[in-house]
Amino acid sequence: MPVQGAGTYDFYQVDVFATQALKGNPLAVVVGADDWPDARMAALGNWTNLSETTFLLRPTKPGADYRVRIFTPHRELPFAGHPTLGSCHAWLEAGGVPRGDTVVQECAIGLVPVRREAGRLAFAAPPLVRSGALEPEVLAQALQGLGLGLGDVAASNWIDNGPGWLGLLLRSRAAVLAVRPDYAALGELRVGLIGPFEPGQDGTEAQFEVRAFFGPGNEDPVTGSLNASLAQWLIGTGRAPAAYIASQGTALGRAGRVHVRQADGDTWIGGAVHTRIAGTITV
Repeated sequence: MPVQGAGTYDFYQVDVFATQALKGNPLAVVVGADDWPDARMAALGNWTNLSETTFLLRPTKPGADYRVRIFTPHRELPFAGHPTLGSCHAWLEAGGVPRGDTVVQECAIGLVPVRREAGRLAFAAPPLVRSGALEPEVLAQALQGLGLGLGDVAASNWIDNGPGWLGLLLRSRAAVLAVRPDYAALGELRVGLIGPFEPGQDGTEAQFEVRAFFGPGNEDPVTGSLNASLAQWLIGTGRAPAAYIASQGTALGRAGRVHVRQADGDTWIGGAVHTRIAGTITV
């Protein structure tokens, strides 16, 4: 890690899950933020106004290469996917050297392995902390907030790996893209939608379309944690193959591509990461 001046820290803004410039999910990363108090981290997360801002710290657990804290504009998250890949990319660019072939990230949910693949990084999906059928009142609230009927949903489940996701499988990509959420009705729910591509209509570049909604009034461009939990649910129940590509961000003018693969007993979530801004931040 480079030596930091007083009040000045290395800073990156990276584009995650897209090969086209400005078509993924941006992430701000501060390197060497060990002396930052919680309030300063929260303030910067609010100031950048990105879906997440992360802070790289010295690890505290054996086997970890670095520790990360993840802040939205409103709260801290125990884990998130695009911040995991973006933080790993920034750590490597800042001179980080992993102890082994796999980078090991420490975050609030524990240790998360990250692999370097050809042109991509991929993290091992953490285990779900909550799964199973949605309570009827929760499903009813989600349907109301998305303007859907019960017959529009092929399957539903809790798929929470930290942020609190629930998942709805719709019958087509077109149905996913047609949703217009009522965020007031959704309330505090964090809802992930997924629907299969129809190759004759949608092409073969990806096999599923994904969207992510959460309050207050947000749709995430490309969401690693959601794709990780969707993959564990759908592959585990035979509704998706062991390897596929998910498209996300279409409704927002983005072109996210999430590479999903089961291997070595884990579900790996991969994507391209590119640095768009590199410099320093003074606070």
